[in-house]
Amino acid sequence: MNMHSIEIEVKTHFIASHSDASSGEYTFAYTITITNRSETPVQLLKRAWKITDADHKITRVAGDGVVGEQPHIAPGESYSYTSGTVLATPIGTMEGFYTMVDSNGTAFDVEIPSFRLAIPNIIH
Repeated sequence: MNMHSIEIEVKTHFIASHSDASSGEYTFAYTITITNRSETPVQLLKRAWKITDADHKITRVAGDGVVGEQPHIAPGESYSYTSGTVLATPIGTMEGFYTMVDSNGTAFDVEIPSFRLAIPNIIH
């Protein structure tokens, strides 16, 4: 049984004003909401991303926390943040995981399911 019940919700948004198709720069924002459905507080320590563009170019990004924070999330609480990435193609995917620690000091990984980044109306 997994005692760490962490829910990940992702919303994405194409930012046309910060994109330039002629130079192969497509900027996307993503807002992630992390909800702690377990009975113990958790803290997000690290993140690891695999970003894949339409040309199958993979970029890996890893580091401490998210947007400069290592948030504590109490049981039943949520933490949201918005970040962004630039792709060389108008479509791509992101996936990865967060490394968290519970109140007992036990570290565990939470998968971030793959989500799509795409400019509007590109997929029919």
